[in-house]
Amino acid sequence: MRAEDSMIALAPSILSADFARLGAEAQAAVEGGATVLHVDVMDGHFVPNITIGPPVVASLRKVSKVPFDCHLMIERPDEFIAAFAKAGADWISVHQEACVLLDHTLYLIAAHGCKPGVVINPATPVHAIDEVLPLVHHVLVMSVNPGFGGQAFISSSLKKIELLSKIRESRGLQFRIAVDGGIHHDTIADVVRSGADILVAGSAIFEQGDPSENARHLLKSALDATKQPANGLLSAGGSAIGNAGN
Repeated sequence: MRAEDSMIALAPSILSADFARLGAEAQAAVEGGATVLHVDVMDGHFVPNITIGPPVVASLRKVSKVPFDCHLMIERPDEFIAAFAKAGADWISVHQEACVLLDHTLYLIAAHGCKPGVVINPATPVHAIDEVLPLVHHVLVMSVNPGFGGQAFISSSLKKIELLSKIRESRGLQFRIAVDGGIHHDTIADVVRSGADILVAGSAIFEQGDPSENARHLLKSALDATKQPANGLLSAGGSAIGNAGN
């Protein structure tokens, strides 16, 4: 259960932005209503791609005041938490699949003054993170396999979102539910109605046109969806099977 419409947050994924104009494009998305910037960090080992590190986070921090969620798609994340916290991360999200001692990693994130998040890949069941749900600020559900933007939304992710929403309510927990992958106009309504609070979107915001207008329209679609009933998303298997990528 979501407390209120204002709980919906749009988190543009800067991986899809034009890095020659990164600061300007990130700020444009914020002007369009984004309240978090999502920073995809990949090491070429945990996922088959290499992206950015703490220096880019530190540079972007100079031009943006909104929270940064540094999504660490890396092996041995514990070794890099201090560096990302120092660079300006506000939230740090780590993969269940990459952490040997997940609770220790989450406590380490909090000890560095950041809000801890746990991420699960499409093949990882929700019950794999049952024990750490009281420790996290947010759970990030990957609705594509991590490593590249522009992939199609995996519709079975809707079941995970709805299950997490029910667990949150039944256990009286406060974690937020984020979704990353394939968030576009044709998928966002089902994602929101399933219970997601934080929407990570990349190509839908940065690929074409004005990031500010794109963010504004996407956020409006999300807020409109909160006013619509969730009509048996689980039993239907989810209707959002869009080809639009993140």
